[in-house]
Amino acid sequence: MGLTMGLNMLLLMAMVATNILSLYYLSSSSTFLQSRPSTPSPPVPDHLLQQLHTIRATINHLTRLQPTTTTTTTTTKPTKPTIIPSDLLIYTHISPIASACRDHPELLHRYMNYSPFSLCPSDPTNILAETLILNGCHPLPRRRCFSHSPTPSPSLSSSHPFSPLPSIWSSKYSNLGFDMKSERDRFLVYKTDLDLPISQLVQLSKSSKSPIRLGLDIGGGTGTFAAQMKLLLNATVITTTMNLGAPYNEAAAVRGLVPLHVPLQQRLPVFDGVLDLVRCGRAMNRWIPTAAMEFLLYDVDRVLRGGGYLWLDRFFSKGVDLDKVYGPLIGKLGSLCQNEASQSDLGGCVESSLPR
Repeated sequence: MGLTMGLNMLLLMAMVATNILSLYYLSSSSTFLQSRPSTPSPPVPDHLLQQLHTIRATINHLTRLQPTTTTTTTTTKPTKPTIIPSDLLIYTHISPIASACRDHPELLHRYMNYSPFSLCPSDPTNILAETLILNGCHPLPRRRCFSHSPTPSPSLSSSHPFSPLPSIWSSKYSNLGFDMKSERDRFLVYKTDLDLPISQLVQLSKSSKSPIRLGLDIGGGTGTFAAQMKLLLNATVITTTMNLGAPYNEAAAVRGLVPLHVPLQQRLPVFDGVLDLVRCGRAMNRWIPTAAMEFLLYDVDRVLRGGGYLWLDRFFSKGVDLDKVYGPLIGKLGSLCQNEASQSDLGGCVESSLPR
């Protein structure tokens, strides 16, 4: 009996001693590991982060549209699973969609939910497409459906760019650049201190020996500036415009001009250093976030050739913002040419591109 109790006590003491030694070893090992200097991990390149962000955004978008299984009870109704449009899945394999599309999965689902090889879903004024575009979901995914023909199709009475537009447009949108009688004199006469007639622009180009042959009109509405440059100088000017409730793109096309259906936040679809002139009209104003405007101005500088012109036409802002925010922002592109009629307007300002 005494021998058995002695053996048990010996085994118990051995087990306790073993545990104490194990704890001591583990604590000393962890202290040693913590004292070793950690090797810093190399930084991830920015372009790789952007690619990962785009891929993650696409995956997040498709995940949000995946069919979800929900447990039904007596108090809740089962939710109908959302099926991802097949052509959206095909397109994501061909080309990644814009990362901002993930913020509007319902709109994107409506845009891509159609029957392939048939008529596209009806969107007469492009409200759905332009809503996606203006929210950063651009370029839009391509679709395999046929567009609807305009009804009624606008009739062409003349090839002259100032011929009357269809009456259904000119009567409804007369004060939005669709009345050709009032558009004929635009950019031709000097009425206020904010006006820069095309004749004066031509004199500037001749004096600097920098001809204007190819230009871009940002936010040019129905394309009147492009029409005047075509008639007076035989210059080619492309107009970027959004419809926003009025058929600006259709009107520019009827006049024989080239409209580009792109938002202001998109990179200009022009190669580097090929334009003689970029005009920014009323669409570019203080309502644009400062960061977005800065990217736009630097992109304008990218597409202008050496000696090209940046024309800020009737830039509107508060006087204090013009001095503290927009003046320095625009002045980064070079010596700022200001033709100010008041503290709140920057009218008829022609800014030569930075020399390259």
